Amino acid sequence: MRSPQAHVPVDRVVAAQRGDRDAMQQLITDHLTMLYNVAGRALNGHTDADDVVQETLLRVVENIGSLREPARFSGWILAILQRQIAERLRRRHTVATRTDTLDTAPHVADPDSDFTDVAILRLGLSGQRRQAAQATRWLDPADRLVLSLWWLEVAGTITRADLVTALSATPGHAAVRVTRMREQFELSRAIVAALGAEPRCPQLAELADPWNGEPSSVWRKRLGRHLRKCAACSAYGQRLAPSHALLAGIAMVPVPASLTTGSLQLATPSAVGVGGAYAASWLSGSALAKVAAAGAAVVISGAALVVIRDDSGTPRTAAPPAVATGSAAPVTGGPTQSPSRPPASPANTATSIPAARYGSVVDTAEQAPPKNAEPGVLPQRPQTTVTVVSSNDEDPRADVVSLIRRGQSVTYRGRGYLRIEWAVAYTQRTGTVTMPSWTGLDGKIFHVASGGGRRLDDQIPGTADGTSGMGDPTHGTSVLPGGAQQMWLFEYYYLDGEVTLTSNERGADYNLYLQPATRAQINDDLRNPPGPEDPIRYGLLRDDGTDATPVPQYATRDAPADPATVAQRSRL
Repeated sequence: MRSPQAHVPVDRVVAAQRGDRDAMQQLITDHLTMLYNVAGRALNGHTDADDVVQETLLRVVENIGSLREPARFSGWILAILQRQIAERLRRRHTVATRTDTLDTAPHVADPDSDFTDVAILRLGLSGQRRQAAQATRWLDPADRLVLSLWWLEVAGTITRADLVTALSATPGHAAVRVTRMREQFELSRAIVAALGAEPRCPQLAELADPWNGEPSSVWRKRLGRHLRKCAACSAYGQRLAPSHALLAGIAMVPVPASLTTGSLQLATPSAVGVGGAYAASWLSGSALAKVAAAGAAVVISGAALVVIRDDSGTPRTAAPPAVATGSAAPVTGGPTQSPSRPPASPANTATSIPAARYGSVVDTAEQAPPKNAEPGVLPQRPQTTVTVVSSNDEDPRADVVSLIRRGQSVTYRGRGYLRIEWAVAYTQRTGTVTMPSWTGLDGKIFHVASGGGRRLDDQIPGTADGTSGMGDPTHGTSVLPGGAQQMWLFEYYYLDGEVTLTSNERGADYNLYLQPATRAQINDDLRNPPGPEDPIRYGLLRDDGTDATPVPQYATRDAPADPATVAQRSRL
């Protein structure tokens, strides 16, 4: 079983960027076990892990040309994996919290696919190593990801620089996250040891009597409070071996056949290309239902070209990786652009698009784009930071603002992108949606893109006819006011200045979840191909890189007493 070294040969990465199929295959082979173990522990279910690893490999093949520092390949590929894991967890959370509104049933991991059980069985873990594996179940998903990366670091598989890159954090912030994770991990190890003691502490047994046996953050806190107060139970934590020494001695779980069978086999030269063209069945494993074993990489004249067929059989051409030059550009996992369609940017679009007054392109209701209409790449706009100036929401997460009741608002300031997630609870209250409003604008704001894999009026797969994110035949539907643009699951905005968004929730029950986004994250979302399940369609690109880009509906420089009375026509 091969595992990557802490220092990946730079020449191998450069060769892969130039179209060397053997170099690319070796890089993926060397990192496959690492990716599977990180995804498996973070998601605690190897069926999901298979899908996430496959999606990550697709993006690696598509975007290796965007890697400007070949020495950071391990951190870069882990950063792509981390984004895929975060997206999978976000979708799980959305389904779990809005089960009766947006989807038919929450995702429930197959007990037979529990990654911890797989690790214990296949690695023959016992004693404290077995307890350490079981303790991972008690960690929150974000901490399981950090644990997986730190585990690789203490084993010498990756460096701290790779860990920092994978978390898309500064060295200081990454160190804080590792420290906090280790505190929770040590507590979880002590809980596992105390619960497994024979005989069990009577007070602990009484406390745990109503517990259903499923590890959770709530029960970790309850049992942790007992351990800190109970002299007998706290002793279990004091007798544990140091975690860094313990984890370094645990091997990685072998990659399952679903990822190895067909995933890395390179076919013989085909007639598809010219000048040494070849086909690579990178992603033909059974786990990748979304692209259905039709993924192929083709190298034409030294540049890799990824061809993917969606569920209708229509091929789409992903971007070829450009050969990296220099090392000053940031490391990103964002998609590159097809050679037949030059990247849009303020420099090359301004010459073809007539100058337009800022704010003049607004308030146009639109038809849904075709399912297979792949958008271009989001133009480059300056990005610094977008921060919350004030808000009256109640979300404890530092980077997320939740507007779930009428009158809640948030004021953002800075230069960069914002994402708004729409969730309409159509079983709670249906009627005409009173849209949120943008007020107090000082500067400029653009409505740059829509994503999340579906518009809210799209039919939800696997549900009764007429069921969408806006309603169903049983409960009725939520209706937009005349002329309003249909919302997508994610709406993206670019802010250069300060603005306030207020929820005017009336008529229909909806929640808004806001957080900063990066250009790379938006591109990754918009260009995620539709499949038989999710996503339903590509995203919609609105940004042309100029002031002619639309501004949000219901935007005004004024600050009325009741933002719900803001006229539809924007005044900017």
